[in-house]
Amino acid sequence: MAEANWYVVHTYSGYENKVKANIEKTIENRHLEEEILEVRVPMEDVIEVKNGSRKNVTRKMFPGYVLVNMVMNDETWYVVRNTRGVTGFVGPGSKPVPLSEAEMRPLGIRQEQIVVNFGVGDTISVISGAWMDTVGVIQSMNEAKQTVTINVEMFGRETPVEIDFQDIMKV
Repeated sequence: MAEANWYVVHTYSGYENKVKANIEKTIENRHLEEEILEVRVPMEDVIEVKNGSRKNVTRKMFPGYVLVNMVMNDETWYVVRNTRGVTGFVGPGSKPVPLSEAEMRPLGIRQEQIVVNFGVGDTISVISGAWMDTVGVIQSMNEAKQTVTINVEMFGRETPVEIDFQDIMKV
């Protein structure tokens, strides 16, 4: 399989989150989870001063742009390019250019792979994040996205939850 890279997609301004949701829905419908790994709208925390009061606000780092981690081929290019709200990939002509390591570092996108000592069927404990202190059995693993899926009891029923490798440890 070819290597996945981060690409920049130009969107209509204000449509970034809608484009992200549309691409994620298409990934699910066409079963492209192995080829389009992640879609991000980079955000930053800033302090806004209005009428003398300071307020912490989260805003888009690059309005009008969405980052997509994907394996570039004809099908993935077509899916992303023809998503409603997308005007095209960033690059010369119609040829998308992947971001370099140096360009990704300031965005906080991690590239290092976490090596794990657990697998499907093992019991793990969540050590950080929203599901902290939850214990569960791994139902599936996605090495490319560096996540596991465990079932968590919510409202009296089992619900699958995706958790990053960095947020768990083997029990």
